[in-house]
Amino acid sequence: MLRHPCCAETTPASGPARPRRAFLADLGMGFTGLALAALLDRDGRAATAAWAPPDGRPHFAPRAKSVIWLFMNGGVSHMESFDPKPMITRYGGKTIKETPYAAVQDPQKLALERAMTKDANGQQRDVLYPLQVGFRKHGQSGIEISDWFPHIARHADRISVVRSLWTTDSNHMAQTQFHTGRNLLDGEFPTLGGWVHYGLGSLNENLPQFISMGTREYWNRKDGLYLGPAHDAVPLRVDPRNPLDYGTPQRPFSPRAQAVGYDLVERLGALSGVEYPDDPATAARIASYELAFRMQQSVPEAIDFAAETEDTKRLYGLDLPHCREFGTQLLAARRLVERGVRFIQIQHGGGGAGAWDAHSGLRANHEKMARAVDQPIGGLLHDLARRGLLEETIVIFASEFGRTPGSQGADGRDHHPFAFSVWLAGGGIKAGHVHGATDELGFHGVEDRHYVTDIHATILKLLGLDSRRLEVPGRKRLAIDHGTPIDDIIA
Repeated sequence: MLRHPCCAETTPASGPARPRRAFLADLGMGFTGLALAALLDRDGRAATAAWAPPDGRPHFAPRAKSVIWLFMNGGVSHMESFDPKPMITRYGGKTIKETPYAAVQDPQKLALERAMTKDANGQQRDVLYPLQVGFRKHGQSGIEISDWFPHIARHADRISVVRSLWTTDSNHMAQTQFHTGRNLLDGEFPTLGGWVHYGLGSLNENLPQFISMGTREYWNRKDGLYLGPAHDAVPLRVDPRNPLDYGTPQRPFSPRAQAVGYDLVERLGALSGVEYPDDPATAARIASYELAFRMQQSVPEAIDFAAETEDTKRLYGLDLPHCREFGTQLLAARRLVERGVRFIQIQHGGGGAGAWDAHSGLRANHEKMARAVDQPIGGLLHDLARRGLLEETIVIFASEFGRTPGSQGADGRDHHPFAFSVWLAGGGIKAGHVHGATDELGFHGVEDRHYVTDIHATILKLLGLDSRRLEVPGRKRLAIDHGTPIDDIIA
């Protein structure tokens, strides 16, 4: 058998002991051996008692197994979704300075803004714009939810609304900031999904543990970054015939021909792993080849709705053109969670600034966007609950920032990083609860303010992870990167 030079046998008298990674590769252990060798040998760090890479087990007892992350790109108006502010209607048409709430524009309160890209948007808008939708109290909890979200409102007693979030980027790079916790002016950092994938082991070896659906703009496409490309999300299309990029051969191959190809790739991967044991790109590529082989059978089955009842399909709105696309993604998400996928990241309205970005025509924009997502989300919550999956699955509804209480042009609202709302449900989340509050104009959080990484910390805690125990040597994280769990929304 031909041997790689670094695999040559040595004796104690003739040189150092044979490298473990070479021994493992020669045993034909494929990526299993490579991964073990890399973990044992990577920069000598495994020999350091102060640090060890994650072993795939939670740090403490988890309350949840999976996350379905629903992200509305463009900036949802918090005041017209989950945080009603009747005072902006009462004082509509007046400037903020003409109201009793002029102090909200105190320059010190506005100093947190750090825009990656300055343009005509993300500005102060002084003339108050009345609410464009009504609100009602729902459920025994009495949570006020806008009339644009009637299906989500039926689940008011299942969700916790956080009304006091803030961020710093007033432009759409805030999309990345919500996922990573860091302003892009500071550089690029792993997303929450990347950290979860890095920290927890697989629940199903035949499916990717981190999946992304929907369009991601160029500034928001990476997840692993310094954790390595193996921790990027796998982009998925809900099309059983072609769910993955490069997942289907252009012409048919017999099983025997495919086996020959896979065997060759495995052999070449093992050789590359021996020569470049610490190259994360090589390791990720080999892992992706092996996972891709298993996924060719598992993924199409997971997103094939043939076994779903017509009632279930209607529950998600698959019979309605305005919400069919999003409903299809959410039904796929439920099926993937059922099969053990850890983190499913679904982008709605992705591309460019984002479809929720209502600088003009806010009423028409948000009515249309809400109709596209409301029934599918309500269906998802109902379906998860009736199958016993909601108690182990965290569902989050989020956006990069809110929108200004003042008008932009005649009938729009601008970007607003100073206060906005998200909600969570499921896996350990307190049901029927509101946390935090904004001032009378929805301008700033005034009770229990939270930076976006407090949401990250809450989700990690429910998954049984301590972010400080996931730190990588040489990549010291700031306290704000870790955030603080919002214990008040944990059941």
